[in-house]
Amino acid sequence: MAIVNNAPRTASPLVEVRNVRHIYGKSGASGLLVLDNVDLTLQDNEIVGLLGRSGSGKSTLLRSIAGLIKPTEGTVAFPPVADCAPTSVSMVFQSFALFPWLTVLENVEVGLEAKRVPKDERRKRALAAIDLIGLDGFESAYPKELSGGMRQRVGLARALVVDPSILLMDEPFSALDVLTAETLRTDLLDLWFEGRMPIKSILMVTHNIEEAVLMCDRILVFSSNPGRVVAEIKVNLTQPRNRQSPAFRALVEDIYARMTQRATADQPKEGLFSGMGIGMALPRVSTNTLAGLMEALVADPYNGKADLPQLASELQYEADELFPIAEVLQLLRFAELEGGDLKLLPAARHYVESDVDQRKALFAQHLLSYVPLAGHIRRVLDERASHKAPARRFRDELEDLMSEAYADETLKVVIQWGRYAEAFAYDESADQFSLENPE
Repeated sequence: MAIVNNAPRTASPLVEVRNVRHIYGKSGASGLLVLDNVDLTLQDNEIVGLLGRSGSGKSTLLRSIAGLIKPTEGTVAFPPVADCAPTSVSMVFQSFALFPWLTVLENVEVGLEAKRVPKDERRKRALAAIDLIGLDGFESAYPKELSGGMRQRVGLARALVVDPSILLMDEPFSALDVLTAETLRTDLLDLWFEGRMPIKSILMVTHNIEEAVLMCDRILVFSSNPGRVVAEIKVNLTQPRNRQSPAFRALVEDIYARMTQRATADQPKEGLFSGMGIGMALPRVSTNTLAGLMEALVADPYNGKADLPQLASELQYEADELFPIAEVLQLLRFAELEGGDLKLLPAARHYVESDVDQRKALFAQHLLSYVPLAGHIRRVLDERASHKAPARRFRDELEDLMSEAYADETLKVVIQWGRYAEAFAYDESADQFSLENPE
């Protein structure tokens, strides 16, 4: 039976984002522009998805709406609504963000305690929220005793217990296994359509296309680096939605095409990483994974070209797992990614047909030519008489352009790629790069 949420809308929007730009690090040429001229309106009684690849600024926008960061330019406004109650927000994080020394009940009570809600009322409301999200009986358990799905339910209860107008969710299911994520999505939608959650709207960040189509009334598709809204898609499918229905599959295919098309016919084929210099945040993709995908695409039935949704299904990848692999192949000029298709370039065929040493040499050539950070590290090492440089030097440069966590992750990725290619060596105990191993 189709489920339709027919609750009336308010005349005024709940949130209005206008002309928001955000720069990490120093303003100007040395800063990293992650959001550029973003507009967004969130109405009452809708689930809206912010969909885009890594580096598109989705989480930055969500944190701007939550008040956790202040955008460099633009405004985030909460217009007054008909019932005159001020608009409030709560946020569910990808990483659960629970206090390990507190019980489930105490974790859920944290927000109420900060609002100075009396103890008896605090306990009553927290117990009700725990019961609502299906954790009745685990009130005295600690986070370490819970599975990932149960911990995320605690995070959801903590967000709901303060009676927010808007629920913000930052990739809330991405840290969960496939079955647990599917169960939690279904339970959340059931609570939403049954009107059992004390919220007016949901705004969620995701890079999972099928998740967005399953859950959302509207989807805003973001380009990357900087993040801009390049498409707004209304999902006119009744709930519950069937992943296998022709309409569902057609919409997924359309979004794949939108997310992989070039903005203009003459734009360089750099995709996600265009114009980023050393400040591109690199996804954690191993060289073994890159080699495996190239080998699979060279063989039958693909013969060098594949439709991404079909490829994800046949290789048993989640769609959002396949995107970063395809993007890295594109960055390294081993493939082109456009219109929902991944097409290998001649260099990829040469790589697959080569022996181990030839593969390393070819990978090193592409790594140093097309990944600016790798080329930068190698140039510094070449120019120094000792052919050594502390990793801290490069980590500091990255932290001027991105968060500390992204800087650390990006450097780890380049270390793995550089070691495989024998472009440079890295001593973890000394936290130092060198040319000790390469000839």
